Amino acid sequence: MADLFDEKFKGARPLAERMRPKVFSDFFGQEEIVGKGKPLRVAIEKGELQSVILWGPPGSGKTTLARIVAEKSDSFFETFSAATSGIPELRKKIEEAKSRFKNYGQRTILFIDEIHHFNKSQQVAFLPHVEDGTIILIGATTENPSFELVSPLLSRSIVLVLKPLSFKDIKTIVKKALEDKIHGYGEKGIFLTEDALEKIAVFADGDARVSLNTLEFAVMNIEKKRLGKTIIDGKKIEEILQKKTIRYDKAGEEHYNIISAFIKSMRDSDPDGALYWLARMLEGGETPRFIARRMLIFASEDIGNALPTALVVASSVANAVEHVGMPEAAINLAQGATYLASAPKDNASYKGLMEASEDAKKYGALPVPLHLRNAVTNLMKEMGYAKGYKYAHDFPAGGGKNTKILQEHMPEKLKGKKYYRPKKK
Repeated sequence: MADLFDEKFKGARPLAERMRPKVFSDFFGQEEIVGKGKPLRVAIEKGELQSVILWGPPGSGKTTLARIVAEKSDSFFETFSAATSGIPELRKKIEEAKSRFKNYGQRTILFIDEIHHFNKSQQVAFLPHVEDGTIILIGATTENPSFELVSPLLSRSIVLVLKPLSFKDIKTIVKKALEDKIHGYGEKGIFLTEDALEKIAVFADGDARVSLNTLEFAVMNIEKKRLGKTIIDGKKIEEILQKKTIRYDKAGEEHYNIISAFIKSMRDSDPDGALYWLARMLEGGETPRFIARRMLIFASEDIGNALPTALVVASSVANAVEHVGMPEAAINLAQGATYLASAPKDNASYKGLMEASEDAKKYGALPVPLHLRNAVTNLMKEMGYAKGYKYAHDFPAGGGKNTKILQEHMPEKLKGKKYYRPKKK
């Protein structure tokens, strides 16, 4: 009856859900993890799975892997969404798992989708039940587990990294949906040109769900009278997609990964790399003010006095961003990024500050040498404040990098210490 029901109402279910693989032979991608003979696949097929954290981007197969585990395992399979349910519901499921094991000897696999939505104290609540074997945990997350999950949970689980699917995998998944006569469009005679397939794969950006949703939307936008002998070309896909929205999580790890790539491109004097990562941020909706702020920091941290005007340019870019606004401010950011990338580099000021900060923390509040103190009262003068101080303007050729230092300015403990060591030109 279940199959007849599914067949009757399959049109009401999204294509991505209908095409979700139930066996490994239909699962594409992640060969490093679940390819034939790989430890995880062997463990799943033997029913010897231990707790696992699946970390990967949307549409990379986390939920599908969990469903395949459910099909393969003799354990009771329970699903739970950390985004929509709370700890009370989770405790109830754990109590049911305890009862199930006690009365029937059946273990429970608990699949927690978006596990990063649990805060760290909530994660601790179900940790003992993972440890004593009441549940086998499969957690799925799009966020870096080392930041979002507590260490005890990580130490009791295998963390597996799922990668975005390749273009080849995405194309295979789309073709399978076109050919499948039960769950896909095999009976409708719909064909995609290679150009259309390529555009869907690019738009999907490694996300199988997005590729199938795009195909489904394309089919829905075809006139019914043409079904049966319809060819969908690249132009049609472009019309449907309008404009690609690049996956860019401004609050998550991808945000930090891309700004890191942007900074390192400029540091390595690669203006082309800087422009690409700048474009990625802007296309993804990053705040121009954030980018300009990081460029201001970069100008002093990585260029410094090798080209002092770099800070002036970065300040001008930041000012332009405030006054111009997007989309035109992108031009100002591009000019700044290429200027900073092309500039000579010297982080001597930054390194010197870091070393001085370490000494400040290491030695505490070292006293200011008496000759550097202001003698504002007679008592201070009697105590030796300002005694022996040499006023630089009373000496010839004062100022400049080649000037001989007239007196010691460091505390006695750090006398002669050098922090600023600029690169020699």
